[in-house]
Parts: sequence; structure tokens; C-alpha cells
Amino acid sequence: MKTIHVQEIMDAVEKLCIEANYDLGEDVMSCFHKALTTETSPLGREVFERLIENATIAHEERVPMCQDTGLAILFVEVGQDLRIQDGSLTEALNEGVRRGYEKGYLRKSVVKDPFDRVNTKDNTPAIIHYDIVPGDELHITVAPKGAGSENMGALKMCKPSDGLEGVMQFVVDTVDKAGGNPCPPIIVGVGVGGSMEKATYLAKKSLLRNVGVHNKEERLAKIEEELLERINKLGIGPQGFGGVNTALAVNLEVYPTHIAMLPVAVNINCHAARHKAITLKGRENSNG
Repeated sequence: MKTIHVQEIMDAVEKLCIEANYDLGEDVMSCFHKALTTETSPLGREVFERLIENATIAHEERVPMCQDTGLAILFVEVGQDLRIQDGSLTEALNEGVRRGYEKGYLRKSVVKDPFDRVNTKDNTPAIIHYDIVPGDELHITVAPKGAGSENMGALKMCKPSDGLEGVMQFVVDTVDKAGGNPCPPIIVGVGVGGSMEKATYLAKKSLLRNVGVHNKEERLAKIEEELLERINKLGIGPQGFGGVNTALAVNLEVYPTHIAMLPVAVNINCHAARHKAITLKGRENSNG
């Protein structure tokens, strides 16, 4: 059985936390430049110019692109033939987050208790989603999530009779209600099916896709395109100042569900769309 030492995990997560907050993805930056040619609002075009400038400064000067450096959301795929050496995987992941937020001078935004509101002062614990997969590798994605966009998410337990149109209308209404609060242009994650918590998980995980990468199923890709068109017709625009670029993408994921259920979740990402990933390969254990 191959192994990965906890120190390698800590080091990787530390680096991912910093890079996710300092370096805007090339897919998003490309969308910003494209929007300069498609945005009809003069103020909207100015917003995109400032977003490009901000991302460039963050990358070159190694500073966070946004003051809200977010909850550390981790998606971790664990190879079933892999062993974690010399410690706990969960503890190693949290230690990596702790070090990354300290070393990167990232704002610590986590409170220990939702009612007492006492800051943990190191941005842990992280929110960790595990998935057991074939193989002997460890794939880690760090996706910092700020409150401005996360607070605009919504869940609805639709009736099956609401159908596709009911689902789509809920998505559009959620974005309309959010307005400029999630710092548009946004990426809209949509999860449909499963149970209540599965739908919200799907919506969040869909945001890990690069902008412009559609669902592999053609039927669902067409729904994504129609939702994007309807959302951009709302006229919210960049930072809520009006325009035709409210959203850069809509990412839809679905899952089988109960005959009497149609859960729908919407999770919105701000324009930063932060996420960085790494795959760590297991090594032969020389100790047997």
C-alpha cells in the first residue's frame, strides 16, 4: 500500500490557501477581458478594468485579491488504496489551512461558535468534503468562500410538479434577489436532486469547474446556457451597477432523487471564483 506523509499534506494545503487568494484563475481573467468588449454599460466596463487591475496587483505583489479571504472549503478525494502516514488526515488538512492563513497574512474569519462569535484566530476548522475514490492518490482542492456571496445562496424543496421551469425560475429569482451583494459578475452553482444536503453539496462543488466548461451531458449544458442568458437579462451588471454581464457562467449538477422530491440549491461565487488544486501521489512505504 502506498503512503503520503502528513507533512506533505500540510505543505500542500498551506500553499493552496495562499495561491487561491493571491492568483485569479486564467479562465476568469479571460472572461474579464472579453467582457470589456461586450459590456454595454460604461460604468460596467470601468468595473471590469478595475477588476483586472486588482487581480494583476494581487498576483504581482503577492497580496489577497479580496479582504474577505473566506472560509476554507476543501474538497478531498482520497484513494482507497492510500494510507496517511504519521497522523490524521483531517488534522493535517486543518494544520495546512492554519499555516496558510498565517503565512499568507490572510484574514481569519472563523468563529468557534455561531452564537458566541469568538474568533478562532487561525481560520480553522476548515469545511472538508471527503470522497473515497479508486487508486492511491490524494486530490485536494481549496476553495475559499467569502460571506458576501455565500450569504446569497438559497435552497428550495420544490414539488416534482414544478418541473424544469420551476427550478429555473427559482435560480433566476435567487440571483435577482441577491442583486449586487455577491459582487458580480458571479458564477452560479446549481444542484438539483438527491436530498436537501446533497443538492447544496452539488451546487457548491459545481463551482470548481473552470468558467466556460459546461456539464458533459448536452441536455444539462443547454439548461446552463439558458439560465445564463436569463440571468444576464436581469440587468444587475458588474458590481450591481447595471449591464449585461451579471454572471460569467451557470454550472448545473444533478443527482437521482426521491419520487416525491425535487430539491434545488443555488450557491453563488463572487467574481474572484477562488479555487486551487493539487494531486499528491502515494509512495511505496520503505518500512513495509
